[in-house]
Amino acid sequence: MNHSNTTSTMSLANASGKIPYNMTNDYMFRAVLQKNAKVLAGLVGALLHLDPETLDVEIANPIILGESIDDKTFVLDVEVTVNKKTHLDLEMQVINYGNWKERALSYLCRSFDNLTRGSNYIDLAPAVHIGFIDFSLFGDAPEFYATYKMKNVKNHRIYTDKMWLSVVELNSIELATEEDRLHKIDQWAKLFKAKTWEELKAMATTDQYMESAVNTMYELSADRMVKEQCRRRAEYELYQKYQAEENARKDAIIAEQKAVITNQKAELANQKTELADKDTVIADQLAQLAELKRQLADLKKKADPEFRHLNSMESDHS
Repeated sequence: MNHSNTTSTMSLANASGKIPYNMTNDYMFRAVLQKNAKVLAGLVGALLHLDPETLDVEIANPIILGESIDDKTFVLDVEVTVNKKTHLDLEMQVINYGNWKERALSYLCRSFDNLTRGSNYIDLAPAVHIGFIDFSLFGDAPEFYATYKMKNVKNHRIYTDKMWLSVVELNSIELATEEDRLHKIDQWAKLFKAKTWEELKAMATTDQYMESAVNTMYELSADRMVKEQCRRRAEYELYQKYQAEENARKDAIIAEQKAVITNQKAELANQKTELADKDTVIADQLAQLAELKRQLADLKKKADPEFRHLNSMESDHS
């Protein structure tokens, strides 16, 4: 028996309270998957509905764990090669920046562009992007685990099985389907979001891969340098969240001001229309008045000779 593993397990058994950083922290997420290939295989197997024991998984873009990182250039996605062939991108993103669809598509296309010089296009390796987000991609239709592929919009024929996007909504675990639960994807989501060691230890008893994940999280949580990078990422994400909320607030104010201006313009346009209508009415009334004056003048012209004739007759009689 490995003494260090025994010590780790014994220490974990005594762990209690809040976890310093869970796996929704993108650095801890990457660190656990990079440090423990068994955990990586277990997660990939669940997501792709494959037996982890049959998988050969390798991270293609590893980092030096604990080494200081630049938040702006930190590689967020974990590039995994599955069975020496499939390119799988895993990414943890809990903050909604409003650009996830475009971001994931960009990562997917980058992964799919894997043809080496001299190779045939038929040799392109499959590319998959799976993102873990803590918000609903489509607010009017939340879904726990959704997969998107290119298809014919008329007959729904799939264009290719060599590339697709999947999204795990960590805020919609209760919407997990029977198939999701069969492959324990909902349990992985709960593990990522767990906030206490008590929660994690309970989950560790249900699955060997999750047990391995919990042990690795405990080991990494005791690593001062890893914890420091997790802290930096957490602070950076809080700042980014604040910036996103501020931008959203400013955008809302600008949108409201634009709506006010649009309404004012519409009101001015209505007033101009009303004034134009009134001008038309006045013009019509003036035209009618002019016509009446003309008619009165005509009547007067006809009436004057008759009036003079009557006066002349009265003078003769007298």
